[in-house]
Formats: sequence, structure tokens, C-alpha cells
Amino acid sequence: MYLQPGLPYIKGGYLKSNQAQQIENLTYPYNQPLSRRHMFFHKLMSGKNRRTIYVLFVLTFLSTFAAGVFLHGTYTAGLWYSFGIMSILYSHEMGHYLMCKKYGMQATLPYFIPIPPPLNPFGTMGAVIRMQGRMTNRKMLFDIGGGGPLAGLILVIPFLYWGLSMSEVTLQTGANSPGLYLGESLFFKGIAWLVIGDDPGKYDIFLHPLAYAGWAGLFVTALNLLPIGQLDGGHVLYSLFGSKTRYIYPISIAGFTLLCVHFYTPWAVLVFILIWVGAKHPETLNDYEPLDLKRKVLAWFLFLIFFFSFTPMPFILV
Repeated sequence: MYLQPGLPYIKGGYLKSNQAQQIENLTYPYNQPLSRRHMFFHKLMSGKNRRTIYVLFVLTFLSTFAAGVFLHGTYTAGLWYSFGIMSILYSHEMGHYLMCKKYGMQATLPYFIPIPPPLNPFGTMGAVIRMQGRMTNRKMLFDIGGGGPLAGLILVIPFLYWGLSMSEVTLQTGANSPGLYLGESLFFKGIAWLVIGDDPGKYDIFLHPLAYAGWAGLFVTALNLLPIGQLDGGHVLYSLFGSKTRYIYPISIAGFTLLCVHFYTPWAVLVFILIWVGAKHPETLNDYEPLDLKRKVLAWFLFLIFFFSFTPMPFILV
């Protein structure tokens, strides 16, 4: 995920002369005083104080290590899990970061967010980078927004496969034993089938810490690909449809709210956060230039990943 406050920034590309007034209208709001909320994040994530980045990295290592120990009971498990989840999150954010560098946009290194267990089953709320600038066009928006999920998947898939191959697999013998069960997305079931060689629904899988990191990474990837506002999926959707997304975002929010009401009430927290942050997506400086065919195919591929990796009921307490 990334945050995009700041002044307009243009590198590369061109803008037609008849778009001058539109550019002025786009850039004008960025010259207004920042709200208290934006001012707080502006100071916290300026990127000038590297010590904050390093301290958060260490704290997140400790909190994810503690989550691994809390869930699996050994220090070795804590190291396996912390290595897995932090590698996935770092890979995801570096996908955004490197695309920013490609286009010459200023960006900070990842800010990790530690949340110790049992407050959070992952030991972290993920990571975020802060960008300083404005998207020149929808091509640039797609490359930066879609680069994170694609980079994260590079590690999620092998970590899931390797972790599942080290997991304990037993045939189901009847009613589930009391405990916390993880929901299974179609993506997860597919990889489990490749590892087990049979229908994974017939088995209880006691996840190795690395497999749990892969499951968590897939879960976070799916959340980021929700086609709403400032999430990665929101950026990808805007790169496809431009300003027409103002009609799509309310439908996405409403659909997610219905999912919360009928399937999994804890989603209400995320719905509240999404509404608080805002579903509106800022325009690019040149919204008229559509994506090329290659990027359109990749965009729809990312939404397929979202469909196959999203878990409506991620946690089931028996």
C-alpha cells in the first residue's frame, strides 16, 4: 500500500494544450492548507528521519516473532513466521517503491506497522510507503499501484507451497476439534491440492509457520486488491476506467458492507476505515490517455487474483 499526499509532480509524458485549465483545477487543491490528520501523517512519514523507519522495522520483527511463538509455541516457529511475513510485506512495498523510482517520483522506504499478539493474529498491520507527487497518467498509476501486489505474489506462492509441504496433514475423522480455523480461498485450496495431491477438504492441515506467513500474505494481498479508493485495487481500477470509477466505488463499498452483515461481522472495522479514508480517487494529470493492451490484461489478471485469493470468512472459531 502507499499514501500519496504532496504537491504535483511531472516526469515524462506530455499534456495537450487544451488540458491546461484541467491541470490548474487538479493542482489547486494541493496548494491549500493540510488538515490536522494529513499534517500528522506528513510529519510522521516525511522520510527524512530514517531512525523511525528502522525502529518500526525492528519492532515489527519482534511483534511478528512474538505472533509466531504465540501461535506455534516455539522460538523456531517465531523466526520462520517473522521471516516469511516480513519478506512478503517488504517485497510488496518494494514493488511500489521501485516503480516510483522508475518514474522519478519521490518515495520513502517502507514503514512497517507493529501490532503485538494477541491484539493482532499477524503481529503487524502491514507496511506502507509515502510518495511525494502526482500521477502523470493512468499508465504510471497502474505501474505503481499494481507493482506492489505483483511483487508480493512472487514470494507468496513459493512460501505457501514450501510451507504446506512442511505442514502436518491428517485425514479428517469427524467433528472439528475446538480451536481457531483459517478460511481457505480458492487460491489456497489450489496450492494445497498441488502439495497434497488430493482434495484438501478431506484433510486437516496444521500449518507450518511459513505456510501461515504465506496464508497471511495472500490474505493481505486480497485486501489490498479490493477495488476501492486508495487501496491498490482502487488504483488499478482507476487506471482502467478513469473518472468513471466514481460510479463503481460506491457499489464496491456497498457490496463489501453486505458481505460484512451476512458473512463476517468483523469486516465492519475495515468498512469504517475505508469510509473514513475516503473512496474518492484523485485524478491523474492526463486522464485522457488509456492503458495499453498489455496493462489492461495485467489489470484484469490482478482482479482475478483478488477473486481467487479473497476469503469471506478468514477466521473461524470453533
